[in-house]
Amino acid sequence: MYTMDLSEHSVDDLQRFVGQNDENLHIIEKAYDVSFFLRASILKWEEDANSQEIQDIVNACFACIDAQGKLEPQDVHYLISLAKQHQLSHFHPAQRKPLGQTKTGKIIYPKTLGQARFCNALYHNDIVFATGVAGTGKTYLAVVYAVSQLKKEKIKRIILTRPAVEAGESLGFLPGDMKEKVDPYLRPLYDALYEMLGQETVERYLEKQIIEIAPLAFMRGRTLNDAIVILDEAQNTTQSQMKMFLTRMGQHSQLIINGDVSQIDLIKKSDSGLRQACQILKGISGISIVQLSKYDVVRHPLVQKIIERYEEIEK
Repeated sequence: MYTMDLSEHSVDDLQRFVGQNDENLHIIEKAYDVSFFLRASILKWEEDANSQEIQDIVNACFACIDAQGKLEPQDVHYLISLAKQHQLSHFHPAQRKPLGQTKTGKIIYPKTLGQARFCNALYHNDIVFATGVAGTGKTYLAVVYAVSQLKKEKIKRIILTRPAVEAGESLGFLPGDMKEKVDPYLRPLYDALYEMLGQETVERYLEKQIIEIAPLAFMRGRTLNDAIVILDEAQNTTQSQMKMFLTRMGQHSQLIINGDVSQIDLIKKSDSGLRQACQILKGISGISIVQLSKYDVVRHPLVQKIIERYEEIEK
């Protein structure tokens, strides 16, 4: 039997580790086909080739508890995925630093380790790419962060943009003026803004151009200073559009680029500017590329299971 002495951890932390109805333990057991026996702060399982990896995951779980005061099932999944990619040694649990506050006073925290990495990147980089499946909070967290910086007067305005590509359509096929054409594409951004500021404040800021919402094509020829610029649905930018957008960056500005490379609506998926940028901009100081996974999905629990099934048939 392989044995781990957990007596250095408090009873409360042990309970956080095992999870509700031992859910966290069951996740590790299923991933490695082992059975745990926890008695009097001693954790045991049948020793096999993965025992050291399992021990490393358990230690990382307690590191998470120390850093954020809790351990969610998504966190355990995330640590297992890191271990299986031999990246667990690079793991440093991020503090669950509050990202912002809604109009009603609710404090917004990152809910998963992946979201915590994204939030940490926002505070320390001028350009942040966040890629990942739907429901991982990319758009929402970016807007929350931007609004918090606006409230602190760290920036003078927020610019929200996205390419006008959706299942083969273009803006010209939609009825109405430019705002009416663009609004359906930007509804997730509006929803997040309303929650953070309220509809009246958002509309006032839009009138004063403190908040600006525009299709990506309108960014050409501009230099964007003293602003946070959020590019949403960036997987549908072409390579030339992405280069154009990145080179709009001005003084005291920050760019946040979000997208899901599994949902590219361009005719040729290889033309995606997001996919190319994440490949060629790695390792540049001041640029962070954060990959969110299915374990960072914070929508209905069924969403994660749906994503897993689609991943299976796409392999």
